[in-house]
Amino acid sequence: MDEQVKRMTQEAQEQASDMTEAVEAGFEAASRSFAEANQGFQAIASELNDFSKRRFEAVMQSWQQFLSARSFGDVVEAQTQYAQRAMEAYASEMSKLGEMYLSSARNAAKPVAQSTKRPS
Repeated sequence: MDEQVKRMTQEAQEQASDMTEAVEAGFEAASRSFAEANQGFQAIASELNDFSKRRFEAVMQSWQQFLSARSFGDVVEAQTQYAQRAMEAYASEMSKLGEMYLSSARNAAKPVAQSTKRPS
């Protein structure tokens, strides 16, 4: 009976140790995941800031074209060019931001996915 109690105690300690290691690994993975997500959000915020600056400059350039227009046809041409450039810029930026979000999510998920893999 004494031997059985020792064996059960040892098994319980091993299980508690395994559980502690698993919890620590989970916290480490979550911490790395949050760090990756934070880096991704910072990159996205920086890109949005740069895009806003570029769009502001494009708007100012278009206003200069509007103000220097000599005829209604010039105004229409300037407006058409601005609309085309703006649409292309927005479509390109949305595509780029979509890729950045996807990449950020993938990178943030990697530490968690790696921590849940069991050694073979």
